[in-house]
Amino acid sequence: MSANFRKPASRDDVSLSTLTADARRLRALQRELPRSTGDKRQKLQADLEKLLATSQAAVAERRGKLPQPEFQPDLPVNERRDEIARLIADNQVVIVCGETGSGKTTQLPKICLDLGIGARGLIGHTQPRRLAARSVATRLAQELKTQVGAGVGVKIRFHDKSTSESWVKLMTDGILLAESQSDPYLNAYEAIIIDEAHERSLNIDFLLGYLKQLLPRRPDLKLIITSATIDAERFSQHFNGAPVIEVSGRLYPVEVRHRPVEDIDKKDDERDLYDAIVDAADELARVGSGDILVFLPGEREIREAAEALRKHALARPGLSTAHAPEILPLFSRLSASEQDRIFKPSGGQRRIVLATNVAETSLTVPGIRYVIDTGLARVKRYSYRNKVEQLQVEKISQAAARQRAGRCGRVAAGVCIRLYDEADFNARPPFTDPEILRSSLAGVILRMKSLRLTDVESFPFIEPPPAKAISDGYALLQELGALDDENRLTKVGEALAKLPLDPRIGRMLVAARDLGCLSEVLVIAAGLSTQDPRERPQERQQAADEKHKLFADEKSEFLSWVKLWQWFQNAVEHKKSNKSLVDTCHAHFLSYLRLREWREVHGQLHAMVAELGWKENDLPGTYDAIHMALLSGLLGNIGCKSDESGYYLGARGIRFLIHPSSPLQKKAGKWIMAAEITETTRLFGRCVARIEDAWIEKVGAHLIKRQYFDPHWEKKAMQVAGWERTTLYGIVINPKRRIHYGPLAPAEAREIFIRQGLVAEEIEESFAKRWPFFQHNQKQIREIEKIEHKQRRQDVLVDDELIFAFYDHLIPEDIHNGATFDHWRKTAELDNPKLLFLAKDDLMRHSAAGVTTEAFPHKLKAGGVEYALTYHFEPGSPRDGVTLTLPLAQLNQIPAARMEWLVPGLIKEKLVQLIKTLPQKIRAKLVPVPEFVEEFLAAVEGNDRKLNQGIINPLIEFILEARGLNARGWAVTPDAFRPDALPPHFSMNYKLIDEHGRQLDMNRSLVALRGEWGREAKEEFADLHETPSEYTQLTDWTFGELPELMEVPVGKQTVIGYPALIDDGETVSLKVFDSAEEAADAHRKGLSRLFMLQFKEQVKYFDKNVPGLTQMAMQFMALGSSDDLKRQIVELTFERACLTEPLPTTPEAFKARCAEAKARLGLIMQEVCRLVGTVLTEWQAAVKKLPAFKAHAAAVADIEAQLKRLIGKTFVVDTPFERLQHYPRYFKAVGVRLDKLKANPARDAQLMAEYAPLWTNFERRAIQLAKMGAVDPQVEQFRWLLEELRVGLYAQELRTPVPVSVKRLQKQWEGIRNG
Repeated sequence: MSANFRKPASRDDVSLSTLTADARRLRALQRELPRSTGDKRQKLQADLEKLLATSQAAVAERRGKLPQPEFQPDLPVNERRDEIARLIADNQVVIVCGETGSGKTTQLPKICLDLGIGARGLIGHTQPRRLAARSVATRLAQELKTQVGAGVGVKIRFHDKSTSESWVKLMTDGILLAESQSDPYLNAYEAIIIDEAHERSLNIDFLLGYLKQLLPRRPDLKLIITSATIDAERFSQHFNGAPVIEVSGRLYPVEVRHRPVEDIDKKDDERDLYDAIVDAADELARVGSGDILVFLPGEREIREAAEALRKHALARPGLSTAHAPEILPLFSRLSASEQDRIFKPSGGQRRIVLATNVAETSLTVPGIRYVIDTGLARVKRYSYRNKVEQLQVEKISQAAARQRAGRCGRVAAGVCIRLYDEADFNARPPFTDPEILRSSLAGVILRMKSLRLTDVESFPFIEPPPAKAISDGYALLQELGALDDENRLTKVGEALAKLPLDPRIGRMLVAARDLGCLSEVLVIAAGLSTQDPRERPQERQQAADEKHKLFADEKSEFLSWVKLWQWFQNAVEHKKSNKSLVDTCHAHFLSYLRLREWREVHGQLHAMVAELGWKENDLPGTYDAIHMALLSGLLGNIGCKSDESGYYLGARGIRFLIHPSSPLQKKAGKWIMAAEITETTRLFGRCVARIEDAWIEKVGAHLIKRQYFDPHWEKKAMQVAGWERTTLYGIVINPKRRIHYGPLAPAEAREIFIRQGLVAEEIEESFAKRWPFFQHNQKQIREIEKIEHKQRRQDVLVDDELIFAFYDHLIPEDIHNGATFDHWRKTAELDNPKLLFLAKDDLMRHSAAGVTTEAFPHKLKAGGVEYALTYHFEPGSPRDGVTLTLPLAQLNQIPAARMEWLVPGLIKEKLVQLIKTLPQKIRAKLVPVPEFVEEFLAAVEGNDRKLNQGIINPLIEFILEARGLNARGWAVTPDAFRPDALPPHFSMNYKLIDEHGRQLDMNRSLVALRGEWGREAKEEFADLHETPSEYTQLTDWTFGELPELMEVPVGKQTVIGYPALIDDGETVSLKVFDSAEEAADAHRKGLSRLFMLQFKEQVKYFDKNVPGLTQMAMQFMALGSSDDLKRQIVELTFERACLTEPLPTTPEAFKARCAEAKARLGLIMQEVCRLVGTVLTEWQAAVKKLPAFKAHAAAVADIEAQLKRLIGKTFVVDTPFERLQHYPRYFKAVGVRLDKLKANPARDAQLMAEYAPLWTNFERRAIQLAKMGAVDPQVEQFRWLLEELRVGLYAQELRTPVPVSVKRLQKQWEGIRNG
C-alpha cells in the first residue's frame, strides 16, 4: 500500500521540479516503464533518468537567474501583495479586480517571479493589442532591470523578441491562441496572465474557454485573470468558483466632469464634437499643467480634432509656437518611432494625445493627468443577415468609460471630462458586448476543428455565442470549401487551419497555390491584411487620386496592389537614402509606415508558405487565375449590376454601391467582387474587380443552387432537354442554360420521351426511317384519324394514355433518349420483330360503320373533271369539314351550284340543318325531318339537271310537290332558307393550288376566290392551250369549222374550253377561254375585225364619208377626238351589218354573210349616225341644264355620276345597240327630273334614298365580277333595269318598255343573289 501511495507522489514531485515543456514526456516514460521488460525497459529507464536530470538542471539554472523584483509600496496592488501571492500559490485560478492605475499589469508578473514561478516555464502575459504588449514589455523590462528580448520577451504578429532565457513573455491574445495549435497543452508556460479580460475580444473568450478545458489536464498551470472593470462573479463561476480579490484605490483621485456637446445653457445648435473638445482642453489647461489624453472613435476623427486644436492654439493671442501644446496621434498602426514620441516625452511642452480606444487598456501614456472622453468608439459588428462587417460609431459602455477615466490620475490628481451628461452615462450598458456576440465565428470554428476540440456549440464559452452566429460561421467555412456538408474538415480546411490567417485570406492562398499565381496573391493577401497605404487627405483628394492613377488597373483594384508593390520594390532598390524613399512615398500620397508594414506581413506570409512547401510561380499569373483565386475567398462578396443607379445586387438580397474612391466606380462591368462590403452611411464595396460569371460557377460549384425547369422533348437531339437556372446566395448567375435532363431525372425523362417523342410522333427523320414499328404505327393512326375526320367525331382512336401504356409496359426503365432506345430496340427485335407494332383493333374504340368510300369519296367529279377531297374534323379551324383541291386553271370552270351537295356522307345532315332554318309554319309540314330528307335525296338521286341547280331550288320544288302545298296556294321562296346560319363545315372548302401543287389560298366562297384570283386563273387556263400557227395572224376565214367547245389538258385530266376569235388589230387569232360568256364577248369583237378586213374598200370610203360627222365631233369634243368617234361609228356599223345571229361558224357561212352585209352597209351607217347624233344632242342638253341647280348639290352629284356612267370616250361601241337606242329617253328623263327638282326637292331626295341601296348592291357585285374577269348576263340586265327605274321614278311620263319599281327590282336582286 505504501509503495502504491509513494509512486504518484514522486511523479508529482518530479513534475514540479522539471521544465513544464518536459513534464508530459516524463510522465509518458513513467507510464511506459512498468509495462516494459528486458532491454526496452532498460532503455526507457536510461531515457527517463537522462531527461529528468537535464530538465531538473535547467530548472535549477533558471531559478538561480530569476530576478529579485522591487515593489513600489505606494501602488495599491502592492498593499495586498502578500494576499495575492498566497492566493496564487494555493489556487490554480485567481481573478484580480482593480481600478485602472492600481499597478496590476506590471506588478502581477513580478509577484509571480517572487513566488518562484518562471523557473519551470514562461509566465505568459497577454494583452489585447500589439501596442499594449510592446509598451508593457518595455515598462516591465525597466522595472526588472533587464532588456526586451532577454528577461522579458515580446511576441506580436510576425514579430518575435522572446528567447529561451526569458522569464516573462508579453504577447497578444491571438498569439497565445495561435500557439495552442502547435502546443495544445501550452507546455511552454508555467503561468498565464490574461490581462484586460473585460475587453471580451473573440480571442479572450476563446482562450478562457480553451483554458477551462485545459486546466484539469495541466494541474501545474497557474491562471491569473485581471482587469479594472471586470464582471468578477461571471468569471468566478466560469472557473468553478475561483477566488476573486479586489484591489481598491489608486495613486491619485480622478474627478469626473460632464460637459455635453450640446450645451443646454448656451443653446448653441452649431456646436459640434470638435468645438466641445477644444472647450474641454481650454478648461483643463486652466486647471493646471499636465498632458491631456483625448479618446476619439477613429483616425479620421483624430485628424479633424488635431486640425481644430491647432487652429485654436494659433488663434490665441500672445501664445508663441514654443508654448503651443504638442498634438500627437495614437492608434494601433503607428510605427515604433511614432510611439517613442508618446512614451518618451521630451521638453516641457504640454502634450495633447489624440487616441482611439487602443489607449483605453494596459497602455499607460506617461505624464497623462487629464482625459477628455467623447464617449464614442468605432465598433465592428458583423451582420449575420447581410454577411457584412459594420464599422459604425457607437456609444461606449460604462465599463469602458471607467477605463478611460482610469487613464489619468497617475502622476497627480486627475480630471476626466466626459462630453456627455450623467444621465446618458447611467443609461448606457454596464459592460461592452463581447466580441463573440458581434463577430463571425468562422476562424474560431476552423481552429477548434483542427485542434479536434469539442464542437463550438458545446465549447465552454463564458457567454455562448448565439445559434445564428454559429450557423453563420459554419456557412462561411462551407462557402470557402473548408467544411463538407456534414461539417467535417476537407483537405482545403486542413490547409486553412495551418495558416494563422483570416479564413478568407487563407482560402485565397490555397487556391493561388493550385492555380499557379501564388506570388501575386501573396502580395494582395498581405495588402488586404494591412491598412491601405494610399492616403486621400480631405483637402487634397484630387491630387492624391491623380498620383494613384499610376497604380490603377482598368479592371481590378486588386491588381493595383500588385502594381503598387512592384513600384515600391523598385523604389526600395533604387533609393539613395531612407529619407529620399520616404519623400518619394509622400509625394505619391503613400504612407511609408504602412508600406513597410505591408512588406513585413508579406515576408511573414512568404516564410509561412515556404515552410509548408508551397512553391511560388515563376511566370506571371494570369488575370483569370489571380481573380479566381481571390474569388474563392470572396464568394459572399460578389455583386451583379442591378440597374442604372449604380447599385449592385449582392449575396442574400443586399444592394451595395462601389465606394466613391474607387477608380472602377463607373466602369466596373456587370459582375464584380469586393474585398469587403462595409456599412457606414450606406453599404459600400471596397477594393473591387471585374469578374466573369463563369468563374463564379467554377469556383463556387459547391455552393451553387441549381434549379431545373421546363423539361421537354427535342426532336433534333432525340433527347429530353431542360433549362438550368443557377444561383449563388440568391444572385442569379445564369438564368437559362440548356441541359440534358435525362441523367438528372431518368424516370421523368423516360415518361417525356414516350409521351412527347413516341406517342406524339416527334421523332427525328433519320431515326423514323430505321424504325419499322414507328412507320407501321404512324400509318395505322393516320388511317383511323381519317375515319374520325369523315365521321366528324373524335372517339374512334384510343386516347394517348393507352398508347403510352403500351410503350411504357415494354420499354425498360433506364431508357430516356433516342440513342439508348435504338440500341435496346435492335436487341429486343431480334427475338420478336413486331414487339412494338400496334394492332389496328387495339387503336380503335369502336368500328367505323358507315365510313365508306361511297359516302366519303376521295375524289369528286364535276363538269367532267375529278377533284381531290380531304376531310378534317376540327371545329373552328379553316380546314374543318371537306376540302376540295382546286387547280388555279379550273377556278372559273368549277360549277358552284354542284358544290353545294358536298359528299353523300355529309349531305343528309346538311339538309336537316338547312330545313331547320325554315319558318316554323313551313317546317311543321316537313316532320319528321330526317325521313323527309331521305325522301328528297331519293327523288333527286341521279338527276344531274337538279343537282346542277344547287340545293335550294330543287328542295323548294320537292317541298311544294311532296306536301301538296301548291294546291293550297303556299309559296316557299329561296329567302325563306338561311344557309348562312349553318356551321361552316356544311360549305365546301376550296384549297386553291398552282401548277406545282403549292397552296395559293383557301376559302369556302368561290365568289371570293374568283374575285381575288379570277384573272390569274384565266391567264393560267389560256396558257394551257397553245394556239396552232394556222390559227394566228388571220386576215380571212382560212380554217375549217369553228368548234363550240375544245378539250384542254390539265395535268392528267382534260377540261372543256370555249374557243373564240380575238381582235389583234390588223389580224385575228384563235384563243380558248374558260367561260362561255367571256368567249362570246371576245368572239364578237374578233369576228367583227375579220369582216372589216374583208371590206377594206368600204372601210376606206367610210373613213372619209361619215354623215354629220362634223356636228357630232363638236358635241363629242369633251370626250375625245373626231377620229375616235369615227372609228367607233364604223365598228358599230359593221357589227350591225355582219354580226346578226346566228354567227357564222364555217368558211361558207362567213362568205355568205359577207355578201349579205355588203348591200346593207350604207343604210346601216346612216341609221347609226342618226342615233349617235341624237344621243349626243340630248346629252349636251342635259349637261347644259345642270349648272343652274348647284344649290341642290346631292341631286346634281347623282345626275353627274349617272351621265358619266352612260357617256364615256368609247360609249358607242361599249354600249349594246339595243340599249344605246334608249339613251335619248334617259337624257330626257334627266331634264324632267331637273324641272321637278325645283318644285319638290324633298321628293327627289326620298326617291334617291329608295334607289341608292339597289345601286349599291349592283355596284359591289359588278366590282367583284370585274376582279374575276367574268360576265354575268343577269347582273348586266339588272344594270339596265336600274336605268329604267330612274325613268320610272323621276320621269314617269316618258314611260318604260317593261314594268319597273323599287319592290320589283329588290325581289329580282334577291333571285340573282340566291341563284
